[in-house]
Amino acid sequence: MTLPDTPANPTGADRAFQVDLRGLVDLLSHHLYSSPRVYLRELLQNAVDALTARHRLEPDAPADAFGIRLYADGSVVRVEDDGVGLTEADVHTFLATIGRSSKRAAGGPEEEPIRGWGNIAEQRGDFIGQFGIGLLSCFLVADEIHVVSRTARTPDAPAVEWRGRGDGSYRVRTLPASARPRPGTTVTLTPRADAAEWTAPAQVHALAKHFGSLLRHPVTFDDGRDRPAAPVNPEPAPWAHAYTTPGTRSRALAAYGEDVLGFKPLDTIELDLPAVGLKGIACVLSEAVPAGRRHGHRVHVKGMLLSEQAEEILPEWAFFVRCVIDAESLRPTASRESLYEDDTLAAVRDALAERLRAWIARTAASDPELLSRFLQVHHLAVKSLAVHDDEILRMLLPWLPFETTDGHTTLDEFARTHRTVLVTSSVEEFRQVAAIASAAGLGVVNGGYTYDRQLVHRLPEIRPEAVVADLDPATLTAHLDPVDRETELAAAAYLARARDALAVFDCDVALRTFQPASAPALLVDSREARHERTRSRLAREQEGGLWGDILGHLSRQESRAQLILNQLNPLVRAAVAIDEPELARTSAEALYGQAAMLSRRPLRPAESSLINRSFLDLLAHALRKDS
Repeated sequence: MTLPDTPANPTGADRAFQVDLRGLVDLLSHHLYSSPRVYLRELLQNAVDALTARHRLEPDAPADAFGIRLYADGSVVRVEDDGVGLTEADVHTFLATIGRSSKRAAGGPEEEPIRGWGNIAEQRGDFIGQFGIGLLSCFLVADEIHVVSRTARTPDAPAVEWRGRGDGSYRVRTLPASARPRPGTTVTLTPRADAAEWTAPAQVHALAKHFGSLLRHPVTFDDGRDRPAAPVNPEPAPWAHAYTTPGTRSRALAAYGEDVLGFKPLDTIELDLPAVGLKGIACVLSEAVPAGRRHGHRVHVKGMLLSEQAEEILPEWAFFVRCVIDAESLRPTASRESLYEDDTLAAVRDALAERLRAWIARTAASDPELLSRFLQVHHLAVKSLAVHDDEILRMLLPWLPFETTDGHTTLDEFARTHRTVLVTSSVEEFRQVAAIASAAGLGVVNGGYTYDRQLVHRLPEIRPEAVVADLDPATLTAHLDPVDRETELAAAAYLARARDALAVFDCDVALRTFQPASAPALLVDSREARHERTRSRLAREQEGGLWGDILGHLSRQESRAQLILNQLNPLVRAAVAIDEPELARTSAEALYGQAAMLSRRPLRPAESSLINRSFLDLLAHALRKDS
């Protein structure tokens, strides 16, 4: 709202912002908080911070001397704590000023630290909330917030009542001490009808357990049914327990991980970073996940659940684990639903990555059976790590499975059989040559999968006697046996017609003998060669004229595909004896189409058309012959 220019508000004078509280609540509900359910987390957080201040005020009090009590009967939701409480001045300062937190540093000479809280500005890391907007989340479920508080800093202090309404107004009054016999704060909400989903007794209890299961202060819940209050967090975090044996501890942590994360872990890695007060577990997934898919992790800050989808706590390559952690020094964002990206988070991420590397190294050295099960499930994650981590490379490269002409096997076993290890640059190239190379005694590894080609080329770092080379068409064709001169001459006319028929695909045709005899033809063509032919065609079209034709012809000669016909195959022997030109041409096209399909690469439109046409032509020829 714009203030008019009056003697009290002259032109150019500083003016105060006017805040539309309803608009601000709407902004929070749609853009800051993910769900109205966070209102209970914010109330629990304020209560925990008040208890933290109370323990600082009375450091000799037992840890369980002060607690939090929740009440919900369907008509009201109440959160009561035994915390430090508020004076009337505190209420005006912190409950009625949006954005100011009692845990924040003093802002200037007119803003003194609160007496009795100690130097909270220097100790803000002890508190969860640091933004001063959490209480507003209660307006997501109620139109009025009722607070009754009594400070623990002054003996016999009166109680103070604050009622805040969603229209931006509030009222404060002083009550006799009997209105609040003990120091602390009670927040009461009368839910709106449309908020019943989040304020029903069972839901309040479930939300309290969801957010507060690891809180260090005792929390109880009462649904008003004349029965004892139920503990919300009866047990401390499992890593805080003392166990009789390491095996008992390991089983307890695994059971906790299964209960919280919903799967039985392959193994459980305990996490402990004392420098930042971080403890927790990483559970190794028992099933593979797609490459690059990152799981969210369950992150608590000082016991309060911050997020179940915190991806940023681990590096991208660590997608084979899900974590449950509780930390002291990580900073939440304003919504307290994710972590603030700062130097501390970066250091924690690096330290946790080292813990995972150490687990892999320890497993490799002491538990081959677990390592084998782990690699069967998560070899892709380990490969992504080994590409950039020399230590993991040395430890695990010999154990990692690869697709080879000997089947799926480890590089260590494969290198014992094949002194020279050939690697393809794509999956389709491997599929083109696998059967032929295996019959010829060549050792070929499929390098088309993510990271595989890079890792195979690093094999000599682990086994210096191994030789690794890229497989190219010349290497393969050199291992195919030539036919005798008489057979070559007899087939010359057919080969010439075949070359003419396949010239449109920049494909040469040759006759060789190779195993298995059941394979009529082999199409040798790399992705790089196809790209080079495409580039040459475009260059020729742009250059034009004689010079473009010469350049295009030279480039095509270097990058032509090869259709190698197998003289051992009965169908090929019959084909090369065909005298009829059109039938010879059609048979060559059919052999090319069959070889292209066997390569499993995507067919170009012209190739699909050729396959259909050659099939129909051969069918028509057979029908004419029968008639």
